[in-house]
Amino acid sequence: MLVKRVIRAMAIAAALGLSLAACGTRTGYAGDADIPESLGADGTSIVVGDVGADTTVRLFEDPRCPSSVELETQGAGAELNKLIQKGSVQVHYTVASFLDDKLGGNGSKKAANALRAALAEGKFVEYHQVLYAHQPDEAVDGFTDEFLLKMASRVEGLRGAGFDAAVRTMQYEGFVTASEKAYEDSSATATPTLELSGVKLPEFEKGDLAYYTGSPAWATRP
Repeated sequence: MLVKRVIRAMAIAAALGLSLAACGTRTGYAGDADIPESLGADGTSIVVGDVGADTTVRLFEDPRCPSSVELETQGAGAELNKLIQKGSVQVHYTVASFLDDKLGGNGSKKAANALRAALAEGKFVEYHQVLYAHQPDEAVDGFTDEFLLKMASRVEGLRGAGFDAAVRTMQYEGFVTASEKAYEDSSATATPTLELSGVKLPEFEKGDLAYYTGSPAWATRP
C-alpha cells in the first residue's frame, strides 16, 4: 500500500511538472477552509485554488460515480489537494450528472446542486470531501435532500436557512444543467477525467488509474 501511495504521488507530480517536496515560493494555506474557491467565469465549473498557481487542471466528476470516489479518496484527488494547499495547482471542477439518466433517479443532480449551494456559503472544498467520503452506493440513488443536509451538518458553518432551502428547492438547477452540458461538450468520455491544458493526463487514463487505485472499470457516459 505504501508503494502505491508513493507511485500515485510521483505520478501526479510528474504529470503536472511539479514536485511535492518543493512547490515554488508560495507558503500555501493552513487548511481547506482557507483555500480560495469561486464559480468559474463560464458558470459551469467550480474553481479551487490560488489564482496565481503555476498549473491549472480540469477535473470532471459525477458525484454518484464510484470511480470518482476512488480518485478522491485513494488516488489523484488526495495528491491534488496537497498541491492546492501549497498554492501550486488550481483545479476547475466540472460536476457531471449523467449517471442519473444511466441508472435512474436524480442523486447526481441533487448532489451537484448541493455542491453549488456549498460554494455560495464558501464551503465547497469541505463539503466536496465529505460527500465523496460518504458516497452512497450508486445503484441506491442515495443523494436525497435529507442525506445531503445530514452530510452538510458535518461541515462547520454550512447549514443554515439559505443552504437548506437551496438544497430542497434545487435552487441551482441551471448550474447543474450547464455543468452536465459542459461535460458532454468536452473531450471527456468518462468520470473521473483529469485534463491539463485541454489534454487528458496519460497517467490517469482508464488502465493506469485502475492500476494506481485498484479500482474497477470507470463509469462511462451512456
